[in-house]
Amino acid sequence: MKKRIRIGRETIFLLVGGVLCITLLASGLSLFFGGSLAQAQKTQSASRSQVGGEDETGPYDVASGWPQPLGHPGWTWGSQGGVFAETPNRIYIANRGELPIPEKAPEGYTGGYGAFGQPATSGKPRMQNCILVVDANGKLLEDWTQWDHLFEGGRGPHHVKISPYDPEKHVWVVDDMVQQVFEFTHDGKQLVMTLGERLVKGEDDKHFGRPTDIAWLPDGTFFISDGYINTRVVKFDKNGKFLMTWGTKGKGPGQFDLPHSIDIDAQRRVYVADRSNSRIQIFDENGKYLSEWDNIRQPYHIMITADQHLWVADGVTNKFLKYDLNGKRLYSWGTYGSFPGAFWGVHQFSIDPAGNLYAAETFGGRTQKFTPKPGADPATLIGQPVKITQISSR
Repeated sequence: MKKRIRIGRETIFLLVGGVLCITLLASGLSLFFGGSLAQAQKTQSASRSQVGGEDETGPYDVASGWPQPLGHPGWTWGSQGGVFAETPNRIYIANRGELPIPEKAPEGYTGGYGAFGQPATSGKPRMQNCILVVDANGKLLEDWTQWDHLFEGGRGPHHVKISPYDPEKHVWVVDDMVQQVFEFTHDGKQLVMTLGERLVKGEDDKHFGRPTDIAWLPDGTFFISDGYINTRVVKFDKNGKFLMTWGTKGKGPGQFDLPHSIDIDAQRRVYVADRSNSRIQIFDENGKYLSEWDNIRQPYHIMITADQHLWVADGVTNKFLKYDLNGKRLYSWGTYGSFPGAFWGVHQFSIDPAGNLYAAETFGGRTQKFTPKPGADPATLIGQPVKITQISSR
């Protein structure tokens, strides 16, 4: 009898232990497989999201529906000469007038004239709404229509900029076809200075030959790339007094074939996008030739960043190109097209203090806004514009 009882107790202990083991094992397996399944599903989902694609917008996402339509029935944006982002909530757009919308706009029309299959530069614009200011959502803040008459007789503004050293934040607009450079107050209510004679080209100290861009030193001295005809750089003091010029037409060192953009690095070296010579030339601030970077298809616009790099918008390859200041190419992205996120001739680009990118397309007839992708490698993003702290190059 005692033997049976002992066996029964052992059997019970074994059964209870087995049940507990099975329960714990089942629970653990459930947690393990459940967690693994959830993780696997998450991994598969992430993997599926990365399948295919062409990384068309690089480290950025394109902002949909930016800017908002002009709201003028029958008309759309003209060729875009330039864009300058003063803040994330104040962006200047140099709009080369308005173009008529064809009666039958194509399916998926996004507001850019390039979507019609022809460059915006081929249209016949009415020279209205040439300087616009929009907010972060692309909503119109200001329309400087009081100055539209300045651009009549040409094709509209070529570039728009604000000097990083000007506490009053005056707005400068370069117009190549009317042969003039304008300086406005920050609110656009006053025209402070005009350089050049309207619709008169020339090679002296008071005229231009289709000027293109502008860059500054901290004391207000500025340089104008001049341009489609004159193939030179012109240097002025802060009051607009002519100081000097350099450059002639040609392919040799210090010669140009369409100096289209200009910028200055922290060491006060002057970089010139020698567009039709497919290169960037570098000079000291007095025009002494230093070096050049060749084999850049067509550098439309250049910008030097605070992290000591130079970015190029190439208007033919439709790419953004990153170089170190020795001319070594480090990174590139971008593709041709009229769909959102693609480019057709980026004529000027700008970065706001929050890191958003704005790109004005001369042929696409639109300005697009791009925001950094979450987790994007900072090395692939265009940095903030450089500010010179060195007082003199001497």
